[in-house]
Amino acid sequence: MGKMIQITAKDGGTFQAYQAVPASGSGPGIVLAQEIFGINKTMTDMADYYAEEGYVVLVPDLFWRQEPRVNLNDSNESDMGKALQLYQGFNHDSGVEDIDATLTALRALPEFTGKTGVLGFCLGGALAYLTACRCRVDVAVGYYGVGLDGYLGEANKIQGSLTLHFAELDQYCPPEARAAIFAALENKENVSLYLYPGVDHAFARKGGSHFHKPSALIAHERSIAAFRKEIGPHYDLSYLWDKHCEYEFASRDVDKTMATMVAEPYVNHIPTLTGGVGYKHLHRFYKNHFVDSNPADTKLISISRTIGASQIVDELLFCFTHTCEIDWMLPGIQATGKYVEIPLVAIVKFRGDKLYHEHIYWDQASVLVQIGVLNPGGLPVAGIETAKKLLDETLPSNELMSNWVEKSAMSSR
Repeated sequence: MGKMIQITAKDGGTFQAYQAVPASGSGPGIVLAQEIFGINKTMTDMADYYAEEGYVVLVPDLFWRQEPRVNLNDSNESDMGKALQLYQGFNHDSGVEDIDATLTALRALPEFTGKTGVLGFCLGGALAYLTACRCRVDVAVGYYGVGLDGYLGEANKIQGSLTLHFAELDQYCPPEARAAIFAALENKENVSLYLYPGVDHAFARKGGSHFHKPSALIAHERSIAAFRKEIGPHYDLSYLWDKHCEYEFASRDVDKTMATMVAEPYVNHIPTLTGGVGYKHLHRFYKNHFVDSNPADTKLISISRTIGASQIVDELLFCFTHTCEIDWMLPGIQATGKYVEIPLVAIVKFRGDKLYHEHIYWDQASVLVQIGVLNPGGLPVAGIETAKKLLDETLPSNELMSNWVEKSAMSSR
């Protein structure tokens, strides 16, 4: 997605930076501070990732004073040795100066609008903290910063907001160093600190030996929330989700539905493992098994909606008459003509102003009971009662518990 540009250092030298621009063509800016492996694929992929989120991103070559255009592989033993050697010879003060020069270049770009942030990993995590202390920047986010505890004397100089992510098992930031960092920073109003239990250094490096997807996902959500709060961009996620649903269920237009999504989205209907990963697969699924395959009376009734920085959690009732085979919900089951109402929850993730993924949950047992293919006798399952009680909380509770009345009587004695 991006390209290399030239940056002029404060002392007159020049170095390269990778530039990624959002599809909109403009946005707030982020300087992405590298790990010890230079501007490698991990860093350019991360820059493209944040460009999808709506940011103009620059990744400066911070090793240029030692060796320009370093591009190392963390899984290669000799590359690891060279990376550690470069790190040991790295001057943090010069690195912060080069980030500051990159911020200046970022603000001068025609694509840049608004405010600036810094994001860093490993070496870059420490530099993100130092940038927050020494430079004019609105928000800084650092992942598993190395050596950060050696600069805590500068903590009172933080002007913008700062978010730091730590790995519990990180040997490069052992418990005593982490304790010192938390003691110095955790009571500051503009600082957020997060600890990820049971994970190691570089837990957010996709493809790395320590990659831990759940921690990486929640850390990214927190990072995006920090950036959105301080520098934007701000999107009407509720409107975007409503348009997507309109194309799915009202106008039933597959191409318009896909146009609301990123280039390579995915959908996962959790109970039935249906959906699709990637544009081609998902388009096929929508066309042949979803958009044109729902009953004519399909209706969505909103119950609640929670809107976060980059995702929506929608609670609703999904209502339909089973007049056709519904491949995505009831694959292989012929139409029964039965009416169904079920509570359904959708967790919808966005990248920028496009849908990235949908995780859809419902109680499949309730559906099967309502269409008459599952006998609820003796089983802890319910039919349409699950939907009715969602609308009327005063309806009876605990009726599936055979000992509810007995224990209630005992407790009243």
